[in-house]
Amino acid sequence: MVYLNNQHNFIQPDFNERPRFNKKRLGVIVLILSLVVIGYFLGSRSKTIEVKNGTTPFWQKVASIFSFASEPVDPDYIMPAEEPDRFDVLVLGLRGEDDPDAKDGGALLTDTIMILSFDKITKKTSLTSIPRDLYVKIDKNKKDKINTAYEYGYYRKNGGVSYAKELVSKITGVYIDKVAVLNFSSFEKIIDQIGGIDIVLAQPFEEKKQWGFEFSLPAGTNHLNGKNALYYARSRFSSNDFDRSRRQQEVIFALKDKLTNLNFWSDPVKTISILNSIRSNIKTDVNIWDTKELLDLAKEAGSSGKIKKYVITTENLLYESRANESYILLPKGDNFTQIKQLFQDNLK
Repeated sequence: MVYLNNQHNFIQPDFNERPRFNKKRLGVIVLILSLVVIGYFLGSRSKTIEVKNGTTPFWQKVASIFSFASEPVDPDYIMPAEEPDRFDVLVLGLRGEDDPDAKDGGALLTDTIMILSFDKITKKTSLTSIPRDLYVKIDKNKKDKINTAYEYGYYRKNGGVSYAKELVSKITGVYIDKVAVLNFSSFEKIIDQIGGIDIVLAQPFEEKKQWGFEFSLPAGTNHLNGKNALYYARSRFSSNDFDRSRRQQEVIFALKDKLTNLNFWSDPVKTISILNSIRSNIKTDVNIWDTKELLDLAKEAGSSGKIKKYVITTENLLYESRANESYILLPKGDNFTQIKQLFQDNLK
């Protein structure tokens, strides 16, 4: 040990000096051990259950007194191992500063949570949306909606990307290889830069309350500019979060299709502007230009029709509840077994 003298200087003890024998300290230790052992055996005699088969050695009984049980491992939150034949990308959409719901805070809440999965052998691809209200264990003794994980990690764990990546890996049972964090507020600019996107609706869409005016789209093909694309993707008063997740998938694939079909070489100035907008509004832990898995994924998923799309909802794996007077979603069976099975089956 290192000690301090009255002048606050460090004093290093002489390790060659024989330690002094402290009778008082030894007596206290012996007394404590005696009381613990006596108490153990007195307690064991007062029990009415007698075990006749086999005896426990004395040293094991004493050792058990001082053994501390480790905290049990929650099977719902076990970190899965990496899968060499599988590539999973977590896509998080930040609410953004200009979202009406963020006026009182919460700009870092991820109201869009998707996992893009790719099987390197079969070349199958899937996109699965996880609802923002799924109630999970955010930290050891804290439960909250999953859309708070990135914000919680950002402010308390020195890294929202890595923290969200680990948590989502645990509850889905698949190792998340990479993460892309998108600011949906910036999509308006990007969509306008590429000349808008096309959405095909099987039936009309209406949102009468959320935006302060009646926003509507007719059935059939709709060409949307950036603002209308965000209205369509973010509207939730007229429907629900599950339908919003489906519409967000539509917008993302429409944007991807438009970018794929653009002739970037025809207008290099515009191309650089678009790439700068994308780069400045996407935070990721991957070099998108040099990663073989992402290039293979883009090649195989060139058409959105090749990708299986899933939305986890109350119609399949969840049920509604409340916690602290807030609306939440819980997994059926009150565990993540079925959700983990979905992610094992979605590439078959």
